[in-house]
Amino acid sequence: MTEDLPELRASDTDRERVAEILRDALAEGRLAMEEFDERLDAAYRARTYGELAPLTADLPVAAAAPAPLSLRKESGAPAGWSERIVSGTDGSAVGVGIMGGFQRKGRWTIGRRFTAVGVMGGGEIDLREANFAGPEVVITCWALMGGVQIMVPPGVHVDVRGLGIMGGFDAREDGEPAEPGAPRVVVKGLALMGGVSVERKLPRAERRRLKEERRRLKEDGRKELD
Repeated sequence: MTEDLPELRASDTDRERVAEILRDALAEGRLAMEEFDERLDAAYRARTYGELAPLTADLPVAAAAPAPLSLRKESGAPAGWSERIVSGTDGSAVGVGIMGGFQRKGRWTIGRRFTAVGVMGGGEIDLREANFAGPEVVITCWALMGGVQIMVPPGVHVDVRGLGIMGGFDAREDGEPAEPGAPRVVVKGLALMGGVSVERKLPRAERRRLKEERRRLKEDGRKELD
């Protein structure tokens, strides 16, 4: 039973099954739209069964009649990570923002070693749709009266080792457990009167899909009331 192994990693399929239960509960009037939104967000952010279980604990299983959550995990990387780790490719290695800024976003490949410089300027390193030149990439940040923002997708392990002097390294995402097969991102360097932040966000396509799904459900709810 899932409650016996609360720390077992949940898969995308598991999260989607919980989302189906929530959608059916909304359609049946068991959840208000506001509560549905909150639970759906939590479902897609959940990393373990222990985080998923409370989202449907007060809903009857018959609301969606889903297949039971799988406790048998396949070996190897989940679909997606194996394609995104492209060993043998150099990838992008440098981003510089001096009294200005730089961006690395969308479909790109980050090298095993990436140096980010922000001097009275800044940079944005978005890894949500990026490929990785190896299973571990090291991002060295030098922020002098500037800043570097790093965005990583759910499932990636982050290790923050930087030093902040009259500035700071945001280590809130440091140490979060990784999904099997996901890359490891090491962030180090120096922030002097500046800052380096690491934030975990859903990919843009997934955020758009959730937004569109909420819009559709609200429209369906209004049609049922008419």
